[in-house]
Amino acid sequence: MRVLLTGAFGNIGSYVLAELLRRGHEVRAFALDTPADRERAKQFQNLTDVRWADITDADAVESAVDDMDVVLHFAAMIPPASEADPALARAINVDGTANVIAACQAQAVAPRLMFASTFDVHGNTLDKEPPRQIDDPFDAIDDYSAHKIECEALVKTSGLECFVPRFADVPLIALRKAEPIMFEIGLKNRIEVLHPIDAALAVANALEVDEVWGKTLFIGGGASCQVTYREFLTRIMGAMGLRLPPEAAFADKPYATDWVDTAESERLLRYQQRDFDAITSDIAALLGPRRYVMPLVRPFVQRSILRLSPYWPAARAG
Repeated sequence: MRVLLTGAFGNIGSYVLAELLRRGHEVRAFALDTPADRERAKQFQNLTDVRWADITDADAVESAVDDMDVVLHFAAMIPPASEADPALARAINVDGTANVIAACQAQAVAPRLMFASTFDVHGNTLDKEPPRQIDDPFDAIDDYSAHKIECEALVKTSGLECFVPRFADVPLIALRKAEPIMFEIGLKNRIEVLHPIDAALAVANALEVDEVWGKTLFIGGGASCQVTYREFLTRIMGAMGLRLPPEAAFADKPYATDWVDTAESERLLRYQQRDFDAITSDIAALLGPRRYVMPLVRPFVQRSILRLSPYWPAARAG
């Protein structure tokens, strides 16, 4: 199958790319020409068709869509970058998606279009009984979620044969650098995670399951991947040899995370193969020999992380 994959070297996209190539699909990768993506592209030695271009370039997008059977659209600007530059984020997220739709519509035989969406479109739902259902109301709480809501509408009214997966949280399998946003999530929030390999399985399997086309489905890890943010962060940081910062360093407010109903997506796509332990084990494996020095440097690393919290100075003073 001839497949165009936008955002091909992103967190989910890179795993999707690997799975598509493994299955023998003819993949055309579309990505912004950055040093980071150039470096990631070196992993895929059997990838022969890469379009280094900007999703906001309508002509480049139309050229890339030409003669494709299916388009998998992952290219997006996500938080916190999307909230720091809303105008650029809109150009990438909304206008870029409009370019993809127009390019598909311009083909003599329109390809199928999969648009990667997110649970974030439902906003803060901590006050509701889980799990969330796919027909729960939208609630745009930031620019990113507003963009995704708008794009879902564009896709669904495009006349194209489409599939809209709304992904739960897909953590990086990496030794992540701490960011201030980690402290903006209340520790009581529910969060459902999904291993990126399983995310890729869901996408690749969708190419072979006609029943998903025309649907919107949650894609999440299932019951074994449903945790609180406290447990999520404790175990992710533990995998890196670190400890959870004090509770007072965190905001006490809801965030756009929750457990979701994946019964239908799992029935159709059979992708839930890895539990939360697999995610933390894969992250821990990346430490390598550094695990032996972590006890020595842990106090310094912990203090540097705690300094990122906007809530900790007042809590400590109090």
